Amino acid sequence: MSNYIQAGALQVDQRLLQFINQEVLPGTGITEADFWKGFSGIVAEFGPKNRELLKKRDELQEKIDTWHREHASFSFEEYKSFLQSIGYIEPVSEDFEVTTENVDEEIALQAGPQLVVPVDNARYAINAANARWGSLYDALYGTDAIPETDGADRTKEYNPIRGEKVIAFGRKFLDQAAPLQAGSHSEAVKYAVVSGQLIVTLKDGTETGLRQQEAFQGFQGSESVPAAILLKNNGLYFEIQIDKNDAIGQTDPAGIKDILMEAALTTIMDCEDSIAAVDAEDKVAVYRNWLGLVKGDLTASFRKNGKEMTRRLNENRRYTSADGKELELPGRSLMFIRNVGHLMTANAVLDENGNEVFEGILDGVITSAIAKHSVIGTSKLKNSRKGSVYIVKPKMHGSEEVAFANELFNRIEDLLALERNTLKIGVMDEERRTSLNLKNCIREVKERIVFINTGFLDRTGDEIHTSMEAGPVIRKGEVKSSVWLSAYEKSNVKTGLKAGLQGRAQIGKGMWAMTDLMADMLEQKVNHPKAGANTAWVPSPTAAVLHALHYHEVDVKAVQNQLKQNTGDYTDEILNIPLAENPTWSEEEIQKELDNNAQGILGYVVRWVEQGVGCSKVPDINGVGLMEDRATLRISSQHIANWLRHGVCSEEQVMETMKRMAKVVDQQNAGDAAYRPMAPNYEESVAFQAACDLVFKGKEQPNGYTEPILHKRRLEAKQKYSITQ
Repeated sequence: MSNYIQAGALQVDQRLLQFINQEVLPGTGITEADFWKGFSGIVAEFGPKNRELLKKRDELQEKIDTWHREHASFSFEEYKSFLQSIGYIEPVSEDFEVTTENVDEEIALQAGPQLVVPVDNARYAINAANARWGSLYDALYGTDAIPETDGADRTKEYNPIRGEKVIAFGRKFLDQAAPLQAGSHSEAVKYAVVSGQLIVTLKDGTETGLRQQEAFQGFQGSESVPAAILLKNNGLYFEIQIDKNDAIGQTDPAGIKDILMEAALTTIMDCEDSIAAVDAEDKVAVYRNWLGLVKGDLTASFRKNGKEMTRRLNENRRYTSADGKELELPGRSLMFIRNVGHLMTANAVLDENGNEVFEGILDGVITSAIAKHSVIGTSKLKNSRKGSVYIVKPKMHGSEEVAFANELFNRIEDLLALERNTLKIGVMDEERRTSLNLKNCIREVKERIVFINTGFLDRTGDEIHTSMEAGPVIRKGEVKSSVWLSAYEKSNVKTGLKAGLQGRAQIGKGMWAMTDLMADMLEQKVNHPKAGANTAWVPSPTAAVLHALHYHEVDVKAVQNQLKQNTGDYTDEILNIPLAENPTWSEEEIQKELDNNAQGILGYVVRWVEQGVGCSKVPDINGVGLMEDRATLRISSQHIANWLRHGVCSEEQVMETMKRMAKVVDQQNAGDAAYRPMAPNYEESVAFQAACDLVFKGKEQPNGYTEPILHKRRLEAKQKYSITQ
């Protein structure tokens, strides 16, 4: 049980209070008394406002549900007029451009991959921060990006045939990103720096240079025998590493041992969908890792291949520039911190009336207080060179909720004695009300916005829940080709560019979840930069290295300049509800859809609820590993809830499916010693009951969110199984 201590007007869990007072506040220039007094004032002011915003969500949903029940058939114009009349679609504001200042280049100017990582896992978080740079050779050799054909198998020992294919791929990349005036990098036998220029000697004795000499940025080692050649293309760096004593380098005519890619420019350290934090104990662990990342002293020790290893954050990288000066480049990904949304409350702090405070307010205050260490220079390593703090804010509905976040950030800056707009905001466009009113949303934070993005899973979950009463929705696999989704993706980019985000903010796209299918990712994810996105989410450091290739292939700034001419209005298409008109699905097709949804729900929930794992590689029904987070549950549970509501399937059929798929998930986790099987004692399994709640109570969940059920069941599991950190 928690022990609460009075701090200001708040009752604070003693573990959190001790952490704040002893670890966070020292060095910030803020006294304990001032902090807790200011925090109390923020809770008193913003708690009631938060409650009113959630009440409005419920009221709008009830009106929409009622309207659909009363309009079995309707014209599009009737529907659109109704949504306008209740304020769901807002009047569009006048044109404007954002004015965000002090934005780091990784966000404002560069285009490249973005990682999202659970900040409660120190090892993963450090790996993600260090994924700013990664080996192209390792990424190619260790994944299916290089096919295992003609003897190029991935074997335990080094396979020289596979190695040759990796090297050939690397040379092809060099020819594309840094072409020579004559010949190919595959013919190179020597790289040297002469009078500030890169000179490449080919195997026939010819000396040549780069087609664009400005691509050469610097080097390490000596000019005549460099250890590394630093190059730049489309704003991204990469490095040719040379070492003739290396096992790979000694087989290469030019001594090249690897190509080091600038990969994850930015990383979202996540306090939200990819973690399972339900009480003060969990929240302190999350905040402590964030503090270690900000201060630069976070470490993670583990055993690998029988050896004790410790991970630390990388230092910056240093070179001699082309003009002979010292050049320093960031060695780590620029970090965002994703706070939770407006919905949930947290038992770590109680307000003056004994109510749990809203978790979004808690996150905002504490993660910002921690980040102040980087702003004022009391940290070992600096995150933002511009003195900014980058906060991603998810799951906001419409411009009022974004305005609320802006006002909250103002008060937090006042509490922490930070200059106005030090706290930057990333607005996730993942709710229907935000998509339809995105221009207004951006306007509310036009002085601090640094990020918008789209997300298929949450956005589809909200799409289904909002129109729950309208009729049965199409099968999940068909959603990706639906009218609304294409319009939503295009509208996001168009609206962001129209509002002046280019050169000041990121326009992002969603996750590639299939961690083992890198060949498919290389083929398909290039569509994100081609769509005008200057960042997109990837599931691992390896994927970040490979996705970086797409930003060398596509000049995103040029694409955005073309897309600026787009004056289309996508509102009507976004409002196209993905309903199945007169569905003629066979029993087999319906069952297959239920199997797929149920297996995905159970596979994720069992780890979340019983092991506290919020993000992991979960095998799907076909055994393909998917990097899943909470958004997966929202779309799948809402899909089954919708089909139940409209009689596509029965409760008995869904329950039989859940029990059958629980056995499949049990089998998939058979090798996990900490795993508790769900079958055959379904009534005793907290995880199984949680999964059933998500489905059978899905319609009544606020906006279809999974957090209320997951948090309740996780707390139950922690108590039942005496789970502690």
